[in-house]
Amino acid sequence: MSKKTIAFVLAGILVLALGLTGCGGQQQAGQAKVLRAAGEATFAPFEFQDEKTNELTGFDVDLIKAIGKQMGYEVQYQNQSFDGLIPALDSGNIDIAISGMTITSERAQKVNFSKPYYKSGLTILVKKDDDSIKGFKDLAGKNIAVQIGTTGSMEAKKIPDAKVREFNSAAEAIMELKAGGVDAVVNDMPVNEYYLVQSGGQEAKSVGERLTSEDYGIATAKKNTELNEKINKALDELKQNGEYEKIYVKWFGVKPE
Repeated sequence: MSKKTIAFVLAGILVLALGLTGCGGQQQAGQAKVLRAAGEATFAPFEFQDEKTNELTGFDVDLIKAIGKQMGYEVQYQNQSFDGLIPALDSGNIDIAISGMTITSERAQKVNFSKPYYKSGLTILVKKDDDSIKGFKDLAGKNIAVQIGTTGSMEAKKIPDAKVREFNSAAEAIMELKAGGVDAVVNDMPVNEYYLVQSGGQEAKSVGERLTSEDYGIATAKKNTELNEKINKALDELKQNGEYEKIYVKWFGVKPE
């Protein structure tokens, strides 16, 4: 075989390999295309570990699997710390981050965001018998628990004289409130509401109005614009064919706004 022929064959192999992985997923001969997605599985009802099956489940998990199916990909969803999601995208260790991540200008400088798929906001949890905190203005000088790396943490740090304690998960922040270690928890509204439903509202309550209006987005690496476009297209299609609404109602009990 001549050098020219060898070079031609190698070039063909390279083109084939790039075609299999160009969208950010991975594929081997004879296998389904795979997208590696991740989120922190302590953010019920968006992503959490089912106590009975030990499987990762939640609204985000169902949604990204439906999006992957619409795109013709198999989605492998893994648990990863929230503050490690963007670095994992940047390093190429994952293709997608979907974890109740609020779209912010700061984050948008580092990743591509899909169209918004959920509208949220920040609310306050306090102990059931605490009537001293009725809204965000009453948090001045208080001890506040938040999840590290979240918009709840960012906003809590703006409260005058507040002592903000950061925890690895929303569940740990709520446990600290139950133990009496803090006066309040500032977190995303659906997470707080889900906790109150699951606990029967026995130990805590939500107070005040929603502080912010936030949009959750699906994040991809800044350089992977093709994948972001395909996710947007699939999300639009799921909203049109009713699958998005079906998943939404399953986890929140109401139709999307």
